[in-house]
Amino acid sequence: MKQKEQRNWWKEGVVYQVYPRSFKDSNGDGIGDLQGIIAGLDYIKSLGVDIIWLNPIYASPNADNGYDISNYREIMKEFGTLEDFDRLLQEVHARGLKLVLDLVVNHTSDEHPWFIEARKSRNNPYYAYYHWWPVEKESPPFRPGYFEPSAWSYNRTTRSWYLHYFSRKQPDLNWENPEVREEIYNLMGFWFEKGIDGFRMDSITLISKDTTFPPIDRKKHPDIFSYYAHGPHLHDYLHEMNRRVVSRYEVMTVGEGSALDDKDVAAFVDPDREELNMLYGFGPSDVRMYTRPDTPNSGIGYSLIALKKMFGRWDKAVGKGWPAVYLGNHDQPRMLSRFGNDAPEFRQYAAKMLATLLLTLRGTPYWFAGDEIGMKNADFNRIEDYRDIATWNQYREIERKGEDVKAFLEIQRHTSRDNARTPFQWNSTFQAGFTIGNPWIRVNTDYSEINVACQERDPWSVLNYFRRLVAFRKAHPEMVYGSYTVLDIENPQVYSYLRESPGHRFLVVLNFSPKPAAAWLDIDLSGAEIKFSNYESAGGKERIKSLRPFEALLITCS
Repeated sequence: MKQKEQRNWWKEGVVYQVYPRSFKDSNGDGIGDLQGIIAGLDYIKSLGVDIIWLNPIYASPNADNGYDISNYREIMKEFGTLEDFDRLLQEVHARGLKLVLDLVVNHTSDEHPWFIEARKSRNNPYYAYYHWWPVEKESPPFRPGYFEPSAWSYNRTTRSWYLHYFSRKQPDLNWENPEVREEIYNLMGFWFEKGIDGFRMDSITLISKDTTFPPIDRKKHPDIFSYYAHGPHLHDYLHEMNRRVVSRYEVMTVGEGSALDDKDVAAFVDPDREELNMLYGFGPSDVRMYTRPDTPNSGIGYSLIALKKMFGRWDKAVGKGWPAVYLGNHDQPRMLSRFGNDAPEFRQYAAKMLATLLLTLRGTPYWFAGDEIGMKNADFNRIEDYRDIATWNQYREIERKGEDVKAFLEIQRHTSRDNARTPFQWNSTFQAGFTIGNPWIRVNTDYSEINVACQERDPWSVLNYFRRLVAFRKAHPEMVYGSYTVLDIENPQVYSYLRESPGHRFLVVLNFSPKPAAAWLDIDLSGAEIKFSNYESAGGKERIKSLRPFEALLITCS
């Protein structure tokens, strides 16, 4: 391994994802804001993380919580001002941290000035900034949406339908128009010149379209959304973006790999191709399995074997590139409820076990704010509790069809994106210390037991375990860059793997079960030493033969 050639700050760092709307409210309006993030920077610094990724903070009418942008060079009024952002960036850098923003350029808001002009007339120059299907061609070709049954909406003034892979409030930009690409590269340069340290690129795999909109070959693309992610000029545009703007700055780029398989990833992250540094794949959500909502213990489940195989495939698939690894984010349920166990007797052990996994895998770990204290799903049971446009649109469609609304809400309890979007739980005071007002979405009812203030005082809390684990990772770059080898792939309860580099060998053993389990290992453990355990009494290396529920062990081997 040529470690010196491979080392890079965005490989060695831990990314901490902040959902601004839910992190900290500074003015009592119930919505998190930039001043609130500034107030929380010392806490973020104390975690040992290196890179802050903010979900969209640009001006937006908030049909999709900021992923519908009406002005790329202004700040959402609920979040503050450009002056607030400049101070935030200054304070982030003063603490030795880096700041990455969300780049949303597959689509804009329908309230963006470009689209306001575009929908006025086919002769308007901005009409060509978006994708349209005129009435002369009769009905547009079948294209389903992520949030709506159809990805086409009719605009009466221009007598044409416009394309929107997401909400009708989010019309897709026409990347095939070079003027659009030039606008995007300019706005990226605007933020790079301010000094940001990179972009996480939302839905970037969807930007290229075949503008003839032919019928989709369902044999080749049984999942239509995979067709969207394989546009004819996708890699041309990403390379051009890199050449025109990204390569001019010392920054990181990570693309959201919507509807891509692991076999596709190398084409995006191979450094010789000069496209992206990392691809944020959908592997963790791909191992999801649903159970019937009318059965006991219903909801969401997964196969541990499938999870192990998924991480193995993605690790190999990057080739000469670099992996991005995660278990939770703003588009997924809380990782504890999803992959662990949030019952009171298991919550702390399971949360620590999942932290051990994510921080010892090969690749840059992406950590969602709140998971370090073991926040769990919101357990909403009424549609009125939800704020997510995806949940609401699905609910309305199910209600329109006369289908089982109760069953849908039961599934949403386990799968809705709002599970991860409830306010950050700072302390046990009113509204979890998030706001003095009425929060934009209900605070999880468990905030008096699960919060930062309580865990700061407990040396064995999930929070302090996370800090120690981050510090260990940063102190051992050989773990960051070492190889990854799964040992017991068919074990349905235990996830075990080796991380190896010249002169160093780490064994990680994780019990994903609420029952005792044994690791199936055939390796020499002479000279082995337990460096981390999520139980206060670690015991000896023989523990791998009798792991306690959700036990995690990090072992150095000779």
